[in-house]
Amino acid sequence: MTARALDELLAEGVRGRHVLVRSDLNVPLEGEGASLAVADDGRIRASLPVLHKLAEAGARVIVMAHLGRPKGEPEERYSLRPAVVRLKELAPFTVKFAEDTVGDGAKSLAADLQDGEVLVLQNLRFDARETSKDDAQRQAFAEELAALTGGNGAYVDDAFGAVHRKHASVFDIAAKLPAFQGDLVRTELEVLTRLTDAPQRPYVVVLGGSKVSDKLAVIDNLLGRADYILVGGGMVFTFLAAQGYKVGASLLEEDQLDTVRGYLAKAKESGCSFILPTDIVVAEKFAADAAHEVVRADEMEGSRFGASGIGLDIGPDSAEAFAQQIHSANTVFWNGPMGVFEFDAFAHGTRTVAKALTGSDGFTVVGGGDSASAVRSLGFDDNAFGHISTGGGASLEYLEGKALPGLIALDR
Repeated sequence: MTARALDELLAEGVRGRHVLVRSDLNVPLEGEGASLAVADDGRIRASLPVLHKLAEAGARVIVMAHLGRPKGEPEERYSLRPAVVRLKELAPFTVKFAEDTVGDGAKSLAADLQDGEVLVLQNLRFDARETSKDDAQRQAFAEELAALTGGNGAYVDDAFGAVHRKHASVFDIAAKLPAFQGDLVRTELEVLTRLTDAPQRPYVVVLGGSKVSDKLAVIDNLLGRADYILVGGGMVFTFLAAQGYKVGASLLEEDQLDTVRGYLAKAKESGCSFILPTDIVVAEKFAADAAHEVVRADEMEGSRFGASGIGLDIGPDSAEAFAQQIHSANTVFWNGPMGVFEFDAFAHGTRTVAKALTGSDGFTVVGGGDSASAVRSLGFDDNAFGHISTGGGASLEYLEGKALPGLIALDR
């Protein structure tokens, strides 16, 4: 069975019906206490079109979402309130907020919803059943969520960033109500299909971030698909060490060295080329104001910081080489920053890669997560890229070839 699209639900008619929507409002926050505010509203903006479609059609919309990783009970720092404040600022429809998920407050507000209004429930993960490994507990929570819709409800999954989770609001709920695929999820899948089924070549993949272990499966699956894999970020030091280079006090996963050596050998056999940095920005310590210098990748311990030096960015020569490779590509997928972009002194590599993507004539995809936050915090416009994914982890797991629970649930 193929997932039913949102337009099919709209064709059935939603005026006066309660529609439960799983959205992705898991946004980074800044500030403290009462001054907590949304630092990057990309996911909120991405959630708006489906909510607007439903509200315009007269649905009584109930939004489910999570934020952060609370321990199954309310924690103020993980409240969805700041996200709802931003949603209210952006939305052309009425937005209400319940301070609970399936309690008396949520039930009352859901029952009182009028046509075209939107109610956001408090963080789903304040209830331990949302993420429980126990099927019965998740299903019980899903039943209570479904009950908020009354007797003629429907469910729409529009949270691509959560489709790789077997959670009550993603997996179990789809068996409790007529289920439909949101436009955001559909778009994300169309983009990922372009990256996996028949990418226009040359196909360049840029991987960064802190740990190579987070990217092992996607590297394995891309070796026979991509033409070039460019490696930066903290994960690059395991690659450099696998080639016998000293990397000082840089992040290193020694238990992955043999695996990386295997990938380097396999790449030669598959016709895929790894491109590693030739120079590194080495710092005295992990700090925004740390003394630093650029050294050759094979001479990191030759910096003035010796064996205590920490690599915090790819060097300028490497950044330029990566940019040239991106410009020559017809398809580019990027996941993971090239360095500690939050510190201006170590943001050059990430900024250069992002700028190269904006100047590319090919199809460019930013794979969500830290990459999406980086392009926005560095001042780039979302529209300058072919696509910015809302789901870093979900994108990677799809590219790994994994079956994603949220997609399975919609197809059954």
